Amino acid sequence: MADGLKIVTKNRHAWHDYFVLEKLEAGIALAGTEVKSVRMKGAISLKESYVDFEKGEAWLVGARISPYEQGNINNHPPERRRKLLLHKREINKLQRRVEEKGLTVVPLSVYFKQGKLKIEIGLCRGKHFFDKRATIRERETDREIRRLLKRQK
Repeated sequence: MADGLKIVTKNRHAWHDYFVLEKLEAGIALAGTEVKSVRMKGAISLKESYVDFEKGEAWLVGARISPYEQGNINNHPPERRRKLLLHKREINKLQRRVEEKGLTVVPLSVYFKQGKLKIEIGLCRGKHFFDKRATIRERETDREIRRLLKRQK
């Protein structure tokens, strides 16, 4: 991809279940075998994961990184909490917005940028059932319009 980005995985459920209000890029602190596993197989799942704030730090909870096959005893637990690398002011801003407005922070995608593993997180508000139906209806309408325009050409 352009700009040295190599997307490893996207969290499609986040876009279905939440309105993404703001996006932010963060680093992620991983152990050696975890990096090897992600680099070799792209073996990371963001389904049902979220960001938690504790003692002024941001933690990725619920993400699963499959064990590295050649890692033997050096492998780490697949679903352990992983520290997100953000500036203090970014953490404080996110934490304030989550506490005040009842929003949540979820991971949107994981990618390599210039050889370093990065995670895109989003400040999100949950969708209601009728919001999900409206989103699906909009997508179908857009698809139909594109199809008609394509036929006219």
